[in-house]
Amino acid sequence: MERKFISVLLAWMELPGLAFAVWMLICFYAPVGGYPNGKVREACTSMIPCHGSSPQLLPKHTITVNGTEFKPGDSIEVHLSGPVFEGFFIQARDAEHLESPALGSFMLADRRASQLLTCGRTKNSAVSHTSKAKKQHIKVYWIAPGDAPKRVQFLATVVKKYRTFWVKIPGPIVSQPNALSPATPLHATSEAVATSHPVSYLSKPFNASSCGRTKFCIRNPSNCDPESASCFFLSFQQEGSSVFIEMSGPSEGYLAFALSHDQWMGDDDAYLCVGEDHHVHTVTAYLKGRSPPVLDSENALEDVSWRLADGLLQCSFRRSIHLPAHKGRFNLNASYYIFLADGEASEGGVIHKHQQQPLITSGMYNVTGLPQDIGGSRSPRLIKAHGALMFIAWITTVSIGVIVARFFKPVWSYSFLFGKEMWFQVHRMLMLTTVMLTGISFVLPFIYRGGWSQQAGFHPYLGCTVMALAIFQALMAGFRPSRHAPS
Repeated sequence: MERKFISVLLAWMELPGLAFAVWMLICFYAPVGGYPNGKVREACTSMIPCHGSSPQLLPKHTITVNGTEFKPGDSIEVHLSGPVFEGFFIQARDAEHLESPALGSFMLADRRASQLLTCGRTKNSAVSHTSKAKKQHIKVYWIAPGDAPKRVQFLATVVKKYRTFWVKIPGPIVSQPNALSPATPLHATSEAVATSHPVSYLSKPFNASSCGRTKFCIRNPSNCDPESASCFFLSFQQEGSSVFIEMSGPSEGYLAFALSHDQWMGDDDAYLCVGEDHHVHTVTAYLKGRSPPVLDSENALEDVSWRLADGLLQCSFRRSIHLPAHKGRFNLNASYYIFLADGEASEGGVIHKHQQQPLITSGMYNVTGLPQDIGGSRSPRLIKAHGALMFIAWITTVSIGVIVARFFKPVWSYSFLFGKEMWFQVHRMLMLTTVMLTGISFVLPFIYRGGWSQQAGFHPYLGCTVMALAIFQALMAGFRPSRHAPS
């Protein structure tokens, strides 16, 4: 084998032209790869597809909007249309500095044809295709950020075929009130209609300056800034007989928090801010087991406000501390575990199961008591320990034990430990360690849950099966006679 490898290497050295050609092919192959799935973050700045050819000059596609003016928090309906195309890439940028990063955030009208991308530090600041299926029209919504410039222009890159595409097709310019509106660009449409209607929105993002002083706050990651596109934030501030609540986080669908008597979902008092058709609806609900939340027909919340900007969904509202007339609403002057979750919402405001484990506080807290600034965990310590011990047992100790029994028996046949062969003692020690670790890991979820869980699916049954087989294997090994015993 070694001689064959050396001869091949020498042959390559004798053919430098071939080696150089293959090296060039490897180096230059990657940049010409296309992105039929629309994951085109590499083109965020230039908006140029890596297709190895030059863009077309005269665009055939147009961008239209439903308004010419906007205020921070407003949503503008954006349309891209024209002859059949396969791919697209839409951004909004400062009209005075078109080389600047993408502005604001988008919301989708059709998740099958379009998807949200993050360019730079702004989440959902661009939209692209999901596949190279033929299409003639795309509709999305652009949410104006709080720090938007006076004039914003929409740009689009359109791919008709792999080597036929147009880059940065100029769209309409929309402006804030009292800003000078320049003439519409040459290839932009002039079909802009009425100005977008004023909407109820928060004038600025939340801040954490009062956390631990006058507000009870929960932040994830700890001490994060609620203006950040990666910060989940929940605050409570008592004002007389009511509590003012703020909730914020990066979400395309909904944010929700719940008050619970334990660290398990079920029989909880929940509050949801759901994005639907570029608006946010704030509702109360009751969680029953792991079923979808039961929304209340009567809303007990007041002073509701919301904001969609920079990839963040933010909402605030006021709730009375006591709501005896509303069944399922907990009194806010008691202690609870607090859950914070996010997930997707489809057309009609239908919410789907959260994609990641909800954030859960480590203890029970009274949000109307002493102001605190705390965090939480998306994976309780007992569950982390359960997973870690199972990993060590079934990936490490049992694997090494099997390898020792299979391959080290002839190697250690004349080595002894405590009167028995070395390989057998090591094998037995590792297998007993596996059973011990499995037993400890098996008990931890029951301690965490406080008993058997009817909502945990098939996982508890699988765990019981594994535990039973591990014990059975140890008993079988104990009754197995030695190889020197009479047959």
